This record gives sequence, structure tokens and C-alpha cells, in this order.
Amino acid sequence: MTDVPQPVLVAWSGGKDSALALREIQSDGRYRVAALLTTVTAGYDRISMHGVRRTLLRRQAESLRLPLEEVVISPGASNDEYEGNMEAALAALRTRIAGLDTVVFGDLFLADIRAYRERMLARIGMRGLFPLWLRDTRALAHEFVRLGYRAVLVCVDAGALGAEFAGREFDAHLLHDLPREVDPCGENGEFHTFVYAGPGLDQPVRHQRGPVVVRDGRFVYCDLVETTSR
Repeated sequence: MTDVPQPVLVAWSGGKDSALALREIQSDGRYRVAALLTTVTAGYDRISMHGVRRTLLRRQAESLRLPLEEVVISPGASNDEYEGNMEAALAALRTRIAGLDTVVFGDLFLADIRAYRERMLARIGMRGLFPLWLRDTRALAHEFVRLGYRAVLVCVDAGALGAEFAGREFDAHLLHDLPREVDPCGENGEFHTFVYAGPGLDQPVRHQRGPVVVRDGRFVYCDLVETTSR
């Protein structure tokens, strides 16, 4: 008798680490991706932290042919609000999806972040799965490019990386240009990405680069605008 794959959620930021974690899980016959799970900031209608428009997030999920579950938080939400809204969303999903008890994350090496996620999930009887954990980030970044993914840097922490990197393609040229002290996957928060094409996506998420703006005197965002032009 064949074992039935276990349903899991994938914590989805829209960026490269999420995409690689999704690829790893989808290639593992023990699991079935039931949905992508993304935190969205109300009012701004953007992916929290990354600043990508909700419309592009939805086009991305459609291209991946996966359901998208959005956890909405208010601008400037406290950690208590975030945790409360996330726990409510997970509880609702568990009533709908039989056997669901796992969330997949694309974290690479930050032990405190992993421990936080595991504590939060344990409170509601769930667990985290970290398929990329402790992978060499330089090798992983080059693998992302080699596999044919296409992504753009949508947010740069100017305290760690030059503002001119905002809006650049995540490609071999960018990896060559990154300062040595910057993690090639941006795991320390140096930058965030949006994946718009590559393995698993039926078609590219069409967009054009919009204005570059600075928030909080430090974070440089390159706005992406959905387009139907070819």
C-alpha cells in the first residue's frame, strides 16, 4: 500500500529561498504542498518586509499552480498581532486540511529565527521543516542561478549593501559584484528578492521596475508593477 503524502504549508515570501525550499519539498515524495502561506500588510497591499505588491504575489501563486493563503496584519503590527493572526490562520487551515501539522521554511542558518518559529508552532501543536538548513549559501546562490530561476532585488538594507543594488537582477553578475561581507543569499537581511520566472512557474510573472524609494532612512525598495506587455 502506498503511503499518502503528508500535506504541508510553505512559508512563502516570494523570494529565492522560498522558491528553493518549495522545490526541495516538491521533489520529496513524502510531502504534498497544500498551500503557500504569506504575510501581507493591510492598506499597503504588499508582502510584509519584502514590499512586493499583492497582485504580483497572486500572479506568482497562479503560475506555480498552488493555493495562496494570506495572513493580513496592520501597518506597524506588533509581534503579538503577528503571532495572533498567524496562529488563527493556521488553526483555520488545520480544520480544512486533514493531517496538516507542518510548515516549511527557507531559513538557512540563523538559529534564533529557527528557534522562534519552532516555539510559535509548538504552541499550536505544529512543527517546522527546514529543507535548506545549513546549506552553503554561496553554493546555494549559484545553484539558484544555474537552475534557471529569475529574480530581482526588491529591498536592500543600505546599512549593509549599496542602495544601487535595489532593482538588480539576481544573477551571476550580481553574485560577482556583492561585497565579500554580504551573504550571497542575503540571509542576514542584506537584501530580499522576488522570483518572477524559473522552475515550477508556468509562465513569467510579467512586471516592470517602478520607482526606488527609501523607508526608515535605511531600507531601499524597488517597486515592481504588474504588466501584460511582452
